[in-house]
Amino acid sequence: MAAAAVVLAWAGVACAGLPLLMTLSNLRRYRRQAAPHEPLGVADRVDVCIPARNEASNLGACVEGVLASGGVPTRALVYDDQSTDDTPRILADLARADPRVRPVPTRALPGGWNGKQWGCERMGQSSDATWLLFTDADVRLEPDAVAAAVSFARRSRSDLVSSVPRQICGTAGEMLLVPLIHFMLLGYLPMGLMRRDPRTSLAAGCGQFLLVRREMWLRSGGHAAFMASMHDGIKLPRSVRRAGGRTDLFDATPQVTCRMYRGFMQAWRGFAKNGFEGLGSVWTLLFFSGMHLVGHVLPWVLLGACVAGPVRDDRVGWLAATAAGMGLATRAMLAARFRQPWLAVAFHPLSMAVSTAMQWWSLWLHLRGQRRWKGR
Repeated sequence: MAAAAVVLAWAGVACAGLPLLMTLSNLRRYRRQAAPHEPLGVADRVDVCIPARNEASNLGACVEGVLASGGVPTRALVYDDQSTDDTPRILADLARADPRVRPVPTRALPGGWNGKQWGCERMGQSSDATWLLFTDADVRLEPDAVAAAVSFARRSRSDLVSSVPRQICGTAGEMLLVPLIHFMLLGYLPMGLMRRDPRTSLAAGCGQFLLVRREMWLRSGGHAAFMASMHDGIKLPRSVRRAGGRTDLFDATPQVTCRMYRGFMQAWRGFAKNGFEGLGSVWTLLFFSGMHLVGHVLPWVLLGACVAGPVRDDRVGWLAATAAGMGLATRAMLAARFRQPWLAVAFHPLSMAVSTAMQWWSLWLHLRGQRRWKGR
């Protein structure tokens, strides 16, 4: 038993060490971008596209942030996705108050389409701007956010750029899952290789903030290229790369914020709707399940076994402590950089266990055809 425990402890060190080293490397590459010193002209006009289904509590603040944008001509395109709350009335009031708010006429959801992708397709086709910024109604933009994104796209010569907003967590349940977005992105995506290699498998993005050149969006097939998907954050960058475009990532933490979910169950359902789709295959799911359970949960189990007595080998204790420390160090670096709650760092082993369970539940929903979001 002692020999097996030593092997498992070494495996834990390896599985925890990979995302730690990758995060250290990526934090140097995932850089912030300031807005340009000189205002951008009409040639860089941006239409911010906001799909809204039952977003009465969010739409006003989201649109106000868009209208406050400076440094680049910006409009707000909003698609009311057959809302049953006050969203249509709020949208009508916003449009009357400012001509830069353009409601895109609602059309019945066609068969085979996901509601959000249909709304984004309608807005993209209705636009005549140079850039399209696809975002969500629960996202809040600072005045320099849009101009900074366009500036980064121009500087990096990219057709699509994306960023993970600063994630606001209001409850402990949200802290279990939401901060892992940064862990998954920076712990496993080799950003240096991503920028050199045009393979679609290296494309990455966040559906809360996707800035794409409209010409390239059209060339890649628009949102029709992945009409049934619930994971535009992955699908759109891959479509752009498949069409010969370049994609990149930057850090917009000071400029973009979002509170995705309210409470644990909403977070669970929200991530489960596309958790398996984001991974793409059962083999990838098995890989990440092994990495997370062996590297971030098992070390704590081994430490407990060493303290309680079943395992009496100092090597196991030291190795397990090293692996556990690596996981906490990774999360601490991410918490400091992206202003995440420190309580989420302490939750790390539980978060990895819950996240793994959520991904397998997402596979189950996928196999049964039961993935739904906002009633569809």
